[in-house]
Amino acid sequence: MNLPNKITMSRIFMALMIMILLLFPFSAAGIELPKILVNEEIVINIIYIIAGVLFIIASLTDFVDGHIARKYNLITDFGKMIDAIADKILVNSVLIILASKGFISPVIPVIIIVRDSVVNSIKMIAGSKGSVVAAIGMGKLKTACLMTGIVLTLFYNLPFELFNLKVADALLIVACILSVISGVEYYVMNKKFIFDESSKKPEVKSEV
Repeated sequence: MNLPNKITMSRIFMALMIMILLLFPFSAAGIELPKILVNEEIVINIIYIIAGVLFIIASLTDFVDGHIARKYNLITDFGKMIDAIADKILVNSVLIILASKGFISPVIPVIIIVRDSVVNSIKMIAGSKGSVVAAIGMGKLKTACLMTGIVLTLFYNLPFELFNLKVADALLIVACILSVISGVEYYVMNKKFIFDESSKKPEVKSEV
């Protein structure tokens, strides 16, 4: 358990904290949380602000752990696996919760999760045949739009909401479009591995 892996594990812990904050029934438990009134019409639940701050910190750890691992040659198979898991736990759980709370359309987490499942399957097949599927530019842009859109949604789209600019929604829609496009790119770039039967072991027939 080296330093980058510890940082990655902290991202999972923060993701769990965000889930608890957003799902815990504070009102049912008799806990009254402070609310902030902005511009005399936007009522902000402080829990979403706290969750947004935690989300930003957790997202930054994704950059930090990778940077340290590459700089000091601390890349491990466990690190690669847990980093991917941490990313999905953080992003997908928040998307699902925001959709369940009515902040975003359920279509958004469906598209993101389905695309990730397809891409991960492609990477697994390519990896089993000795090929490493590197991140593509479209995928990185998708991630940037998605992360920024989630943060703005948790922050009630402020300050853009004051000017009636739905920037958070727009970024999430763009992220979905880029998600589909990048998913198609991954498929086109790696379809030779998907339909390549040469790596299959030949059947061994037993002689009687």
